Amino acid sequence: MKVKMISRNPDDYVRETKNEHHKLPRNYDPALHPMESSREYVRALNATKLDRVFAKPFVGNLSGHRDGVSCFGKHPKQLSTLTSGAYDGEVRVWDLANRESVRSFVAHEGFVRGICYDVTGERFFTVGDDKTIKVWNSSAPDVGEDEEPINTILSRTMITGITHHRKEPKYATCGEVCSIWDESRNDPLKNLKWGVDTLHAVAFNPVETSILACCGSDRSIILYDQRAANPLRKMVLTMKSNKLAWNPMEAFNFSVANEDCNLYTFDTRQLKNPLKIHFDHVSAVTDVDYSPTGKEIVSGSYDKTIRIYNVHQSHSRDIYHTKRMQHVVCVAWSLDNRYVFTGSDEMNIRMWKAKASEKLGVIRPRERVAFNYQEALKEKYAAHPQIKRIARHRQVPRHVLNSQKKMRAVKDKELRKEANVRNHSKPGSVPFVAEKKKTVLKEEI
Repeated sequence: MKVKMISRNPDDYVRETKNEHHKLPRNYDPALHPMESSREYVRALNATKLDRVFAKPFVGNLSGHRDGVSCFGKHPKQLSTLTSGAYDGEVRVWDLANRESVRSFVAHEGFVRGICYDVTGERFFTVGDDKTIKVWNSSAPDVGEDEEPINTILSRTMITGITHHRKEPKYATCGEVCSIWDESRNDPLKNLKWGVDTLHAVAFNPVETSILACCGSDRSIILYDQRAANPLRKMVLTMKSNKLAWNPMEAFNFSVANEDCNLYTFDTRQLKNPLKIHFDHVSAVTDVDYSPTGKEIVSGSYDKTIRIYNVHQSHSRDIYHTKRMQHVVCVAWSLDNRYVFTGSDEMNIRMWKAKASEKLGVIRPRERVAFNYQEALKEKYAAHPQIKRIARHRQVPRHVLNSQKKMRAVKDKELRKEANVRNHSKPGSVPFVAEKKKTVLKEEI
């Protein structure tokens, strides 16, 4: 005789403590959920709308400089420490958690051109228009003591930038020549030059640590190896590049901020064409920095806006601006991948969220699960027209909108002219040239 019994295990539905959430029985059989896709689409649409409702990227500003902010230095070990230099030679060290300046001193006569920390974070280096390299202690002096550099090196040439090696006690400067220095010596180990009047940006590769790159005044980008006696490679673009940043996760890739309103991402193994052209700025791009994950870049421009790009996409995913912010001179991405810092002409440093709608503060586990679920839904239905339109729409300043219309009209005119010339020419005499192939004029080895 077969007997059927109803059996209930109290462990399946009884809470151990009153603070626990009730367990909900769920059946994941797709046959029981015929409207699953419709429900998910509505949830994705609502999540996208809420994403724009809660998009408040501005966190706060750090005021104290008496002239425009020219450069940033990120502490390699302390997330709450940021160092900034200004046009009047002043250097300030900021406590980002409390949003206040903890140190302030005049380091140079004229512009502060660059700031970088050593590997340990115990010292930082500054260079300025007075041809000096100064080494400072990261910790503040005792009460009653003056701010004095640990070491001061007088260079024979003008210095416009500095970068530190990721692992060794070495750093590189640029100016009339690219110089490799050892921290224990007051003379450069070697000078590297390739027929350029001025180099105005230099950056060590954080992965292939012996490689570094410079941007030249003759519209060139030059690659060096500190182990070699001569530069490796040089390429000339159609317009000058202002800043250069290496991808911290992909050893071969770097991005440059260019005067033609675009950013270019290159692969050092193939420099004839850029991997990706990043559009949308309407004025010269002044600075660029990578996120610690290597998946996104932030750029600042003379059009008074900053934009955040995915490295594999040509158009920005977000644009940040305020009414008071003027020309953005320098940008930096925090090492915890949560904040972006900008320095501009009107003497303010601003903190922004890397993701405009991200919640700051403690997030409970159930909130985290809900946010991850919403992100997955938005990614799944990102191509649907309604969701795509809401996620892409941004309000931009009027001068940016007008400039975009003018640039679009000029581009349409050029394409129309090229098409007319091709239609009235011998077949094949006017070839189609891809946009990427118009960027690099020549490459030298």
